[in-house]
Amino acid sequence: MNLLSCKKLFIAVLSLGFATLLPALAQADLMVYPAKGQTNDQLSKDRYECHTWAVKQSGFDPSNVQAYQASPQPQQKGEILRGGARGAAAGAAIGAIAGDAGKGAAIGAAGGGLKRGFQKIDNNRNSQSQPAAPAPGQDAYNRAIGACLTGRGYSVN
Repeated sequence: MNLLSCKKLFIAVLSLGFATLLPALAQADLMVYPAKGQTNDQLSKDRYECHTWAVKQSGFDPSNVQAYQASPQPQQKGEILRGGARGAAAGAAIGAIAGDAGKGAAIGAAGGGLKRGFQKIDNNRNSQSQPAAPAPGQDAYNRAIGACLTGRGYSVN
């Protein structure tokens, strides 16, 4: 194999490697511009080398990220019952003042249980509407690859 064939093979392998990394790099939202007249081939080579270095520095590899989801809030079982018990106690106290503690306890239990139930529904809605947090280490990776490419003469946004 002559030198020209080796160079073409290297560029082809590098381009294939870059093509597999492209979705991961696009996920990082990096915009890289050659600031010193680098060619596309040089950009591909530099991005690959900087990606490898950034993975080693940060311990995060965006091309191997499993679907990361923020851990769900722990389910607090019995909140409706506790709300009902609190409502019953308050209702009994108010009902005793009014002359019927039993009726006041029943009304307070229903109100307290409903209040806790609605709070739980609202909390579930709020947690689902929040955007997913970035995977742990992604920020460190983005800073590392940006620093590497900047050091090689690229403008990184």
